[in-house]
Amino acid sequence: MVLTFTGSIRVAEAGREDLRTVLAGAVGCNLAWGLVDAAMYLMAAFITRARLVAALDRIRGAAEPGAAHRIISDILPEPISEALTSPDIELLRQRLTERRSSVTVTPTRTDFLGAAGVFLLVVLSTFPVIVPLMIVRETRLAMGLSNAVAVLLLFVLGWLLGRYAGRPRWRTGLIMVLAGLVLVVVTIALGG
Repeated sequence: MVLTFTGSIRVAEAGREDLRTVLAGAVGCNLAWGLVDAAMYLMAAFITRARLVAALDRIRGAAEPGAAHRIISDILPEPISEALTSPDIELLRQRLTERRSSVTVTPTRTDFLGAAGVFLLVVLSTFPVIVPLMIVRETRLAMGLSNAVAVLLLFVLGWLLGRYAGRPRWRTGLIMVLAGLVLVVVTIALGG
């Protein structure tokens, strides 16, 4: 988001006042998106649990075990459902039917903490990118440093994502940088 702001003003024409406007816009935008992302996190948690409760109700209320088996197979990831035998699924159906777990659909304390974490992540990720704009006096250099920090952060994020996903870290980092740069260009071209 900050790259979009910094890339949207012309460096040759930008003065300190323009940079202040960019800074205010970048911080305001990230605050707004932090709130939006936190709300989306809460909604995703709600929908995930609501679907789980609905699936458990359908499993427990199935008229025949075969119907419950199909529901169980449908909610499991494909490699897991394919690895389970019919007796495995039946055992799982029996356990789910016997065990009356109380899955709550309403947001929990953990959900709100997660949403707060998402908000902070979005908002705090702005600051490394805007620090050069705040401390470097020369506009062209400040914007170049800001963009370099943003690209570095994209690479680090891709590296960490690659490690988490068990994918090649360097390649995932470079893909993240390329994807981020393409998105910035498209966003700026569309007037964002």
